[in-house]
Amino acid sequence: MSSASPKGRVLVLYAHPCPESFNAAVHEVVVETLAKSGWEVDDCDLNREGFFPVLTEIERRGYHDEPENIEPVRPYVERIQAADAIVMVFPVWNFGYPAILKGFLDRVFLPGVSFKLIDGKVRPGLTNIKKLYACATYGGTRWRAIQNADPPRKCVTRAVWYACGMPKKKYIACYDMNRNTEPKLKAHLERVRREMEAM
Repeated sequence: MSSASPKGRVLVLYAHPCPESFNAAVHEVVVETLAKSGWEVDDCDLNREGFFPVLTEIERRGYHDEPENIEPVRPYVERIQAADAIVMVFPVWNFGYPAILKGFLDRVFLPGVSFKLIDGKVRPGLTNIKKLYACATYGGTRWRAIQNADPPRKCVTRAVWYACGMPKKKYIACYDMNRNTEPKLKAHLERVRREMEAM
């Protein structure tokens, strides 16, 4: 299902709880720029929507039971299946996703949704997604992230990318948030704006 908007429908997955954060400023630029550029924006603020991130025992036991496995998260499955693009906006904490975003992937990226098992092999399920972007903010430097293998970057550009049928991808990161100056932060917001305009 695609939107009638000129560029299609984009699902923005936002995962920071604090509205005064720099990550919130990035989120605001992403949503505003995409809307102005002709996208129909489905802005999914996981914290504001009260998304429950824990994969429960019942859900885990029924994880492979298609299509019943989607029932606990059906509205989110429908939103991601209706999208033509995904933009993930999140902070990196302890060199990983925030728990609420990790929980979204655990509970919504299900068998029959994000992947299919065909002859025992995993195949992409979200082939409706043609573009995958991520805007992440890090407290540490790029070098520290590299020393820790930068798991969020790899998870987006490998696992999520593959689940979406290997679409066009871009990972836009702002490192060293603990020491960044105001000019650098403004420059990063401008970079985000340009990338969203070109998406």
